[in-house]
Amino acid sequence: MNTTTRPLPALRSPGAGLLALDPVHTALLHGLDTLLRGLAEELAAPEVVGPPLLPAEGLARLDYFRNFPHLGVPAGRFAPDALDALADGGPPVDAALHATGHLLPSATCYGLLLSLAGQDVGDDGLRLSATGRCFRNETHYDGLRRLHGFHMREVLYLGTKDGCAEHLDRGARFVTGLAERLGLELTRAAADDPFYDRQGSRARLMALDPVKHEYSTSDGTAIASVNRHRNFFGERLDIGAGAHGSAFSACVAFGVERWVHAMILTHGSPDAALDVLHRAGRPAGSALPSAQ
Repeated sequence: MNTTTRPLPALRSPGAGLLALDPVHTALLHGLDTLLRGLAEELAAPEVVGPPLLPAEGLARLDYFRNFPHLGVPAGRFAPDALDALADGGPPVDAALHATGHLLPSATCYGLLLSLAGQDVGDDGLRLSATGRCFRNETHYDGLRRLHGFHMREVLYLGTKDGCAEHLDRGARFVTGLAERLGLELTRAAADDPFYDRQGSRARLMALDPVKHEYSTSDGTAIASVNRHRNFFGERLDIGAGAHGSAFSACVAFGVERWVHAMILTHGSPDAALDVLHRAGRPAGSALPSAQ
């Protein structure tokens, strides 16, 4: 049997904001997500898989379209009267699309929160972690920094106000600690993208008391964020926290491809970044994926 490894053809972008990752970039992506999962392990947040589509009606309950109408990527289906033309080789760009009432996720937490609507997480609260493929319409795309589709890991907490504060404090310490292990220099700053009506009283409150802080690299790429939702989602989705009333919620989010970008920016090349990643290892000593 021939065991010689044949070189791969170059993997080119098939369209704006779309990238295929070669083996080294893929190893960086999976290895970094393994490290990022360390926060979930530290907080005992079980791994789950969110839904692949989100109902537009559910997102409307969360003021999503008031705040982010430009980001949404609707899921459509070809109209029945277009199917014959498509089967005969007609151009799909000319075929009519029907709305399905669903959108592709633009953040991992939305599907988890909508799945908990009407439930009670109890006095002790609930933590969950997931990595989801997310999609956003953007004004422009820029390599791994800004993609049409990307991976987002989130560690979500629902429970009490004090529990949220602890969750975000531990998440912030994790981000800075992992960045130090990987040789990344990050700056922290308040963000200005509220998850509710920008003209409402909550938006004015955010200007005085920011609910989102981002961690950015030297070129301004935000690769992680800590997000305090107050009890917004608990109230809108009727999620309870036992005797504490409506659940407060918070999440720590990581753009995984952006961490790949940060590693290459800092260490000079994908191979050098992968070497640093392997040397960093995991706290428990588990092996990271290789670039084979």
